[in-house]
Amino acid sequence: MGTRGGGLYVGRRAAAVGAALLLALLASLLALAALYGRCRQEAAPPPPSPRAPGPAAPPPPAPAASSVRRLPRHLLPLHYDLELWPRVRPGQAGPFAFTGQVNITVRCLQDTDTAVLHSAGLRSRGAAAVRGPRSEPGAAVEVAGLRQEEAGEVAVLELRGRLRAGHSYVLQLGFQGRLEEDLDGLFLTRYTDQGQNRMLIASQMEPTYARRVYPCFDEPAMKATFNIKIIHDPSYVALSNMPAIDVSEVKDENGSLWRVTTFNTSLKMSTYLTAFVICDFDYVTRTERGNEIRIWARKEAVKNGYVDYALNITGPIFSFLEDILNVSYPLPKTGAYTGKIPPSPLFLRLSSSSSLSLFLEERCSTPFSVLLTVDKIFYAHVVQPVLREDSEIARSLSESEDKIKGSFSLMSLFDNITYSKVVDAQDEVQLPAPVKQIMDSWTCQNGFPVLTLNLTTGTIRQEQFFNKNNRKSTDSYKVNYDQLNLKRLARLLENDPKAIPAVSRFQLIDDVFALANFGYVPIETALELTKYLAREDELFIWNVVLLNLIPDNLESTLKNHEVYPLLKKYLLKRMLPIYHYYAGFIRQNVDALEDDYFAQVYLEKLLATACWLGLQDCLDLSSELYAKWRDNPEYKIPFLIRRTICCYGVAVGSDKEWNFAWEMYNHTNSVEEDEDILLYAMSCAKESWLLYRYGHELLHDVLKAMGRFVKTDVQIQELQVFYNATLEEDEREAITMLLESAKLENIERRKLLIKIASWLDKNIDD
Repeated sequence: MGTRGGGLYVGRRAAAVGAALLLALLASLLALAALYGRCRQEAAPPPPSPRAPGPAAPPPPAPAASSVRRLPRHLLPLHYDLELWPRVRPGQAGPFAFTGQVNITVRCLQDTDTAVLHSAGLRSRGAAAVRGPRSEPGAAVEVAGLRQEEAGEVAVLELRGRLRAGHSYVLQLGFQGRLEEDLDGLFLTRYTDQGQNRMLIASQMEPTYARRVYPCFDEPAMKATFNIKIIHDPSYVALSNMPAIDVSEVKDENGSLWRVTTFNTSLKMSTYLTAFVICDFDYVTRTERGNEIRIWARKEAVKNGYVDYALNITGPIFSFLEDILNVSYPLPKTGAYTGKIPPSPLFLRLSSSSSLSLFLEERCSTPFSVLLTVDKIFYAHVVQPVLREDSEIARSLSESEDKIKGSFSLMSLFDNITYSKVVDAQDEVQLPAPVKQIMDSWTCQNGFPVLTLNLTTGTIRQEQFFNKNNRKSTDSYKVNYDQLNLKRLARLLENDPKAIPAVSRFQLIDDVFALANFGYVPIETALELTKYLAREDELFIWNVVLLNLIPDNLESTLKNHEVYPLLKKYLLKRMLPIYHYYAGFIRQNVDALEDDYFAQVYLEKLLATACWLGLQDCLDLSSELYAKWRDNPEYKIPFLIRRTICCYGVAVGSDKEWNFAWEMYNHTNSVEEDEDILLYAMSCAKESWLLYRYGHELLHDVLKAMGRFVKTDVQIQELQVFYNATLEEDEREAITMLLESAKLENIERRKLLIKIASWLDKNIDD
């Protein structure tokens, strides 16, 4: 397999998502080219202006660090020598911490008696020092004090002397911080490999988390080279932006042995591109055009061949990009991705030795099947979620600097919408006009277009997508058809669903429901597209149908409406084939679903809907699995359906089932995710008296969970009365605003439900 340590890294989520994102790269060639152009064109701070001999005029004082969002331009970082030491051993119990040392070579652009750099959540370790000017061996500038300003996320070195423009200095700072499990900065995460619980340390620096890992100049334009050294347990391997060039050993203050992995000097890059991983992963490798490609993953995933697809597709993708752009892959890392199962960073990087490697943080406990169709994953897991999120947010991609209030609002811009729409000026690809000019209407305005295709006349019309009912601006990209051809598509689905590819079925159904919700087409048109569903065997298509027909936050509204019995009869008739297919696996061989990506992601919605519709077999299945867990707490309900099983296990049970959930909720070893599931399950109880048994603290949490299901006007009124009697004043005000908003939504919702009920009544037996 070759020597460890080199290459490029992609971290995060199972290989399925990695493959989907690689497909996204192909779909976004212009955006990549534009980003590359931006990286090349980004201007560095101006060089110092020449000075005449003689005493220098005193410079204006540095602005107070806490009053500015940008660092002063007195210093320009040139190079970092960074040592990072997470104090973690395999199987160790928390809390966890890391220590480190950073020596930053800077060029002084303007005389100053302070050095201001970013630092957030870190404590100093040892005395800070400033060495230099470097042209004077042994010289130093005395540090009067080091001040941490948490509000501004900066550290201020106050000096007794002055740093002189045109000279280079070295800022030396020791630091220490907490290693959390929150997926920001440097974090610890857990996974299972070959039946054993494992720990992994990884980093997510974008957009402003580098300052939480080491003191630095954490602004994209302030690029520098890096020499990185990671100290770690000898049973782990350390990975970073560049190949490892040396492995040695060191003892700590207690005489314990640690391994030191030293990496080659990086290319010039921004701090948010630095990447660190400490793990016991394995890898597979191949060579493409003389570049080594490595796929890092759990040992079990490597052994079973689950990363082979990623290995075999990565080389051709990068070769394709190099050919079409006529540029060798130039960057030490590209992009980052935050997803849902479970979230972790994605790193991609090219080493200075031109060895291309791919790091895949295989944290997901389910392996990737090479048989998956990546276009399905891309549309179901990347395109559809971002469009759904974008439809709820009325903002453009870009914001002017004066509107960004600190790092929190900056981070809010780094969402799925940004990654789907980002593009800027470029000079590498010849186009009729600059990409920025072409795409300003895409990046600088709210929303996506809706394209209406009339297949009879052959015309296409484009307009901004918005809610025709209240003119509220929304964001989504949708394709519409004339009514005649929508009816033809519905008939085609009934006669031969496979005549339309799965991804196209997905897009068609999701688009038409969205268009119906915002007044472009009648809701009856969208419902016509669901008649064929008894022959639909794709879970990701069922998922989008159910999300549109039965949104999670409207279950209670629908169940208390006349539409419910009609919806129950209509949907169960079509759902039974796919339900029984997966219920058989759950009862007989649930482990076989580990290779089914869509089952891992979407089966729970199908199962939850079947139980919500009152399918007796689903309720019995929930009781069976919940009872099995209650009889043997060591038994684990499969995670892909745990939330639904616990909810309906409690719902159809008695106080014994509720008491068991309460007991496990208070279990000292319960992880936060399990606690959330159990809290949700307890809110599913049918007997309201159960909610009053265990004091105000739990009642407070359960009521908030119940609020997700209270949607009718009567329910809202009753809940408001109860909240007024149980919550604090500030909490009551916030809840009241939410409930009033829900009342307003009910007005439009009732009109829609009347139409749906009328259509179902006419088509119930079709």
